Amino acid sequence: MGRPPLTEERKAEIRLEIARAAVDLFVTQGVAATTGEQIGAAVGVSARTVWRYFPSKESCVSPLFSAGIDMIADRLRHWRPGQPLDELFDPELADEKHVLAGPDRATVGALVRLTRTEPGLRAIWLQTYDEAEPAFARALAERAGLPADDLRPTIQAAIFNAALRAAVEHYAWHTADTDPDRATAEAELTATLRSALGVAAEGVA
Repeated sequence: MGRPPLTEERKAEIRLEIARAAVDLFVTQGVAATTGEQIGAAVGVSARTVWRYFPSKESCVSPLFSAGIDMIADRLRHWRPGQPLDELFDPELADEKHVLAGPDRATVGALVRLTRTEPGLRAIWLQTYDEAEPAFARALAERAGLPADDLRPTIQAAIFNAALRAAVEHYAWHTADTDPDRATAEAELTATLRSALGVAAEGVA
């Protein structure tokens, strides 16, 4: 009879488990020293299974980078007229799928810092934002009742997307010498995101 096929939900769970194991190993021992066998062993699967889900060890972290895209797009879609942009990240609106989901925010900072010196991780990081931008543009176009390919939401999405990336990188670079607890790291990242979106909303004088 064999085992029944995995559901899409279970496949997504396995991908996230692999991603979490990969980031922990990357942060503790470096990307070069990490193997597919080690990533698989940390999750309880074979290296062959790891490669079935991801084409490279660097790409294993992609679910952690992209986990919040749909959530953010949904918030943009329901962004009320007159509501300050930075309120999209009010703590009371936060859920498990934040801008980066998975490990705690201190680990996120360490992972993003690795993108400075690891070209493979940098490529995955930038690809995530490249994929996010059209999703944000569609959400903003829907909110405004405009065609999906209208220039205005396209430009707005580009500004919003750049602000998010700059905020997360700024947070990562400036927490390099600290070891914040989970609550502090969460608060610091949220504050940085809100500050960045406030600047974006002001535009260029």
